[in-house]
Amino acid sequence: MEEVVISLPARGLTHGEICAHLAEVYGAEVSKQTITTITGRVMEGMADWQSRPLGPVYAVVFIDAINVKIGEGQAANRPICLALGVTVDGERDILGLWAGEHGDGEGAKYWLRVLLGDQEPGHAGRADGGLRRAERTAGRGECRLGEGHRANMYRPPLRNSFRYASKRDWAQLAKDLKPVYTAASEAEALDRFAEFSGKWEKRYPAIIRLWENAWAEFVPFLRFDQEIRTVICTTNAIESINARLRRAVRARGHFPTEQAA
Repeated sequence: MEEVVISLPARGLTHGEICAHLAEVYGAEVSKQTITTITGRVMEGMADWQSRPLGPVYAVVFIDAINVKIGEGQAANRPICLALGVTVDGERDILGLWAGEHGDGEGAKYWLRVLLGDQEPGHAGRADGGLRRAERTAGRGECRLGEGHRANMYRPPLRNSFRYASKRDWAQLAKDLKPVYTAASEAEALDRFAEFSGKWEKRYPAIIRLWENAWAEFVPFLRFDQEIRTVICTTNAIESINARLRRAVRARGHFPTEQAA
């Protein structure tokens, strides 16, 4: 029964709804205090997980955030930030969850605090990452993590390109951009981008400017092998986690406290 109780908050049910569900489905009368006691054990385990030591090196760290309404009465949107690390052996590890304050957004300064391990709660220690892959972060593509630490924040212009285009052109845009980001060298990538610009600049000048402004950050990406480029460009790993979180958030609507979220 405890396993059932623990699984229900993850689906967005409140303690009162859990009590009603157990009574209806299992015929069990369980008080809200009992539910609180059971879920409290999970929080204890979560605290241990948050304070665990991280691995020494992560080849890539994916960072992203979703907005969650938190607060009694007038709830405010706050970013819940997630970091997913890929080890040098290719294994994936959720490094931690961080709750930002209202107005923090997903700016570079906030992520700098997270990457330094100075953001609580959810702090899971520090680790060196060869390249941090940022979704929708603001600021320049590089942030310094203190003496001897520097992270390359890679924001792929490929995905952002589709924001400026009609959905009916997405498939063709993806096809025409593939020779650019799969090029063997910067010179080849420039040639392929010139061809892309000649075809699409008149219709989507914003996409061309996006790539031109991001080119200096894009060039180091070409040094990776094709297999590594695929890992960096693919957001399926972190997006699948966020999709499950969003389902729970939508079912709940808002959370009274940060701990509840």
